[in-house]
Amino acid sequence: MLGTVVNAIAIIIGGLIGTFIRNGLKENYKKTLMNGVGLTVIIIGIMGAIKSENMILIIISIVLGSIIGEAIGIERKLDSIGNSLEEKLGQGNSNLSKGFVTASLVYCVGAMAIVGSLESGLLGNHDTLFAKSVLDGISSIIFASTLGIGVVFSSILVFIYQGIIILLASSLRNLLTPDVILEMSAVGGILIMGIGINILEIKKIEVGNMSPSIFIPLIYSILAPFLGF
Repeated sequence: MLGTVVNAIAIIIGGLIGTFIRNGLKENYKKTLMNGVGLTVIIIGIMGAIKSENMILIIISIVLGSIIGEAIGIERKLDSIGNSLEEKLGQGNSNLSKGFVTASLVYCVGAMAIVGSLESGLLGNHDTLFAKSVLDGISSIIFASTLGIGVVFSSILVFIYQGIIILLASSLRNLLTPDVILEMSAVGGILIMGIGINILEIKKIEVGNMSPSIFIPLIYSILAPFLGF
């Protein structure tokens, strides 16, 4: 669990730094930074999405995952957690909920979160999560400088999410082949693009409700032999 602990701490430190910087930034600077972050996030998503070698599977994954997510109401639950944090901290008019949801999704749907957690759980190799920690720490400074303290609380969800994968790693060893991870990463790339669109406020996309899509390629690889694919 060392890798995910370091990852969570990096997000907390970066988020606190970004929140401190935010207080000294003028509104026009925050807006420009937010636009830059949004564009960058979209590019990161595109780079992940175009790696897919089975676009039909990606489409099916997005459709099925979205149906599952809508039925569960994941986005609503994430917003509820963020709003609850706002109330407890007495910051009802802050951007805490948006910062929490946005950062949580960015840090959880990427390939490094899955691959790094598997390496940590299976091999005791934390290098990927250490590298992710550096990237997340830097990005959390940027996110928090525009979205505020909510980014810090995303570290809790990152710790839980990656921790679960680490604990389940041994049972997933034979299932998460390079091809499966590639398609899971491609789906994650599409979701990251959605997050970028949200940041730019082009259109409100409930990416949280689409998040189960990431695991559809894994489910497909398990069922395919039984379905004769």
